Amino acid sequence: MSTSSPHEVTRLLIQLTDGNRTVLNELLPLVYSELRSLAANYLRRERSGHTLQPTALVHEAYLRLVDQTHVDSTCKCNKR
Repeated sequence: MSTSSPHEVTRLLIQLTDGNRTVLNELLPLVYSELRSLAANYLRRERSGHTLQPTALVHEAYLRLVDQTHVDSTCKCNKR
């Protein structure tokens, strides 16, 4: 991770899994920062002249993940 160790993120994820939702305030900025850094590295290898920015790529990935989670939840509810 850019600003923290992977162990810190793991510790926060374990706390979140245990029901401690207050760790989201610490976890989300760490994960967002790392995802943005990864996106920037990826986009540096793209053709020149592309218009996608790292922040937009991270946001697009998040929206797709949320949409997929919603679709999965809807499917599970319909099967019950």
